[in-house]
Amino acid sequence: MSFEQLGLVPSLLRAVRESGYDHPTPIQTQAIPPALARRDILGCAQTGTGKTAAFALPILQHLDSSAGDEPVLRALIVTPTRELAAQIGESLTTYGEHLELWHSVVFGGVNDKPQIRELRKGVDALVATPGRLLDLMNRGEINLSKIEIFVLDEADQMLDMGFLPDIRRIVSKLPRERQTLFFSATMPDSIRTLAGTLLRDPLEVAVARVSEPADVEQHLYFVDKNDKRRLLVDLMNRDRQVSRSLVFSRTKHGANRIVKYLIDAGVGAAAIHGNKSQGARTRALDSFRSGELRVLVATDIAARGLDIDEVSHVINFDLPNVPETYVHRIGRTARAGASGIALSFCDLEERAYLVDIERLLRKHIPRVEQHDYMPSQAPPQATDLASKSRGGGGGGGGGGRGPSRNQPRRGKRSGQRAPGRRGN
Repeated sequence: MSFEQLGLVPSLLRAVRESGYDHPTPIQTQAIPPALARRDILGCAQTGTGKTAAFALPILQHLDSSAGDEPVLRALIVTPTRELAAQIGESLTTYGEHLELWHSVVFGGVNDKPQIRELRKGVDALVATPGRLLDLMNRGEINLSKIEIFVLDEADQMLDMGFLPDIRRIVSKLPRERQTLFFSATMPDSIRTLAGTLLRDPLEVAVARVSEPADVEQHLYFVDKNDKRRLLVDLMNRDRQVSRSLVFSRTKHGANRIVKYLIDAGVGAAAIHGNKSQGARTRALDSFRSGELRVLVATDIAARGLDIDEVSHVINFDLPNVPETYVHRIGRTARAGASGIALSFCDLEERAYLVDIERLLRKHIPRVEQHDYMPSQAPPQATDLASKSRGGGGGGGGGGRGPSRNQPRRGKRSGQRAPGRRGN
């Protein structure tokens, strides 16, 4: 299927082509036509499947088709982290290149005054993290009474981060008559219960169960805990194909220690986690995307939903204690159908985590049988996957690009309003 067959208008098709996309991903094929038909959607899609475009394109088309002379906030996208909010804002800018719409992004950790100035000028769509959104609502800077489309993205992470009370307060201010697009990487009972309170007769779309990772080549190293950093540096020095690596640490302090060790070994690296300022996180991401840094070390909360092209390797320095998190992590490579490599380090204390991960995957991760940092204790035998096989299955934020304004209604792109349908 092509994008032309999904029912998108020419201006959106042009922007999609200019972005380098020729064919829609499965989640886009399933979600875009019913979203354009104003259906509520319950979407289950793991990261890297093109989910953002699946809701961004229908939103832009609806807003553009019914825009008046002045912008009115009619679309709200709520997402759990600052980085993900900024990425969604960039997607709206990219896909809305040839439309006359305004959007903004708000999240915490940055000065709210530029965000408020943008909001007072008027926006058609808003991307927000829960904390800053509620703060600005309580101060009378955001009015949700005209919302026509509400998107809740990464709903399972919202619950994991304790945002459920905030989500309920936000939803209580939305019009009852609205379209709701609800996306989650996993669909446990708690998520289905939340979805049931928000959606009306939703169409369910699902792409790849959480136990089915993307096209990622996986390898496992058994190693003593104290040898992990040496193994990491050795891999970096030996294999130049490890060109752009996302390294996962279970803790913030662990991430800092990994970065220090890499820098001391001459490997360019930076960390992103909740203790870093927004400016530091943005600089680290920009340097990693540009290739200036070879390694980005992240905690799970900071990295969930990040969309970074050409990540050659994901390295699980620490195995996650929640098996589904392993799938989310390795999905940071092999984006949108590409291939990638995931390397995992497993020490003695983490072997129980490995058992859970492999039972979720229903297969054994291939072991690297011989390397220079073999563990002091013999690696365990392969576990019986069948005996306990499991069924298939921020704070608030600032502006998207600081924040940035999308294409003005008339005239050339600029940060100023242009005369025309939405004049001064």
